[in-house]
Amino acid sequence: MNGSGLPEFDISAFFDKTTALGQAVELLIYTLIACVVTTVILLVYNRFVKKKLKDKKNIQVRFTQNIIRTLIILVAVIWVLVSSTATTDIGKVLFQGTAIIGAVAGLAAQPVLGDLFSGIALSFNKPFEIGDRIELDNGTRGIVMDITPRHVVIRTIDTIDVIVPNSKINAGLITNMSHNTRIRSAHLKFNVAYGTDIGKAMKAIKTAVVESELTIPAWKGENYGPVYFISYADSSLVLSTTVYYEPSNATEFVLSDINTRVNDIFNKEGIEIPFNYVNVVMKGKD
Repeated sequence: MNGSGLPEFDISAFFDKTTALGQAVELLIYTLIACVVTTVILLVYNRFVKKKLKDKKNIQVRFTQNIIRTLIILVAVIWVLVSSTATTDIGKVLFQGTAIIGAVAGLAAQPVLGDLFSGIALSFNKPFEIGDRIELDNGTRGIVMDITPRHVVIRTIDTIDVIVPNSKINAGLITNMSHNTRIRSAHLKFNVAYGTDIGKAMKAIKTAVVESELTIPAWKGENYGPVYFISYADSSLVLSTTVYYEPSNATEFVLSDINTRVNDIFNKEGIEIPFNYVNVVMKGKD
């Protein structure tokens, strides 16, 4: 055992550690040992986690997993530093130079510590879970894919992963569209021309909603949202309905699918969608 309490192996019998080449070989051997041992530990740990922790979408579970992985890797790095002759001085500084460590932690490591503590706060307060669809106050919107000691991964509608520091999310406004609900909903309005058969138009909209693979029955009951004739507009009759869908589906995908289906059925059934037009009157010179 060395001064740090970590195990120490003496491999000086295989080569001369007093030479630069010997120290380099020693450092390489210790690094390989650390990599192998760390890989085995992580594999065993991951297998244990998969068996014991069934709720992999729990933000607290995911954050704890990433913290433990980070600590395992950190211990391996420290072991290499304090065990190898080439880096033994660095290891002594890490464990004995408390003033230097304090200065580094207070300056260079301040953002890291801020993100770490913000991650802990997020994991306990649980403003969202893995798989929830959220929107930040800067307009970033997507599904929460992961949380690490430093950041949260949000996947946007165009499958781009946005990496946001934990401190930014913890200090900002979060809109969670999946909070404490198993379904989401969106309200749609459709304008049809005056003189349209209202029953026929309402049936067309209902058909589009029911036949969509992205929609599901309403929250209370087995029926999809009904279609209503809600108002008269300047040049159209306004119909509306509410569609329900799984939180994992993007709102944009659902709205696009429903609007496309309604448009196709309207065209097939000859239901007119009114549009504004302008008459231009040209006056000739007398």
